Amino acid sequence: MKISITARHLDLTPSLRQFTEQRLEKLHRFAPDIHGAHVVLSQQRAACLAEVTVRVNGTEFVSSHGHAEAGAALERAIDRLEEQLRRHKDRRVTKKQRPTRPLNGAAPPSDDLEAPEEE
Repeated sequence: MKISITARHLDLTPSLRQFTEQRLEKLHRFAPDIHGAHVVLSQQRAACLAEVTVRVNGTEFVSSHGHAEAGAALERAIDRLEEQLRRHKDRRVTKKQRPTRPLNGAAPPSDDLEAPEEE
């Protein structure tokens, strides 16, 4: 997964970069087909805003959160993103498990067409 991190009006420390990469790598539990992630950390007055965007097969998931500390804002944003991806995975799994109907609306064929003859 390609991860790009942008910091606006904020110094990005190596520990914060490593924390971000570790948390985003854990998202593969919910979506193994993640193409890329983009993280924007910005300082606005007394709060830090973290916005995380993840691309999964043409669908973008976006989460943002503000907090006084950059690490806490980033953690909450990634937690929200995990929740979105978990719900997306649940939808995909239940959609695959749904039984199929015949196209013409007829009842499905039954296996007991030939009844044994009574003597």
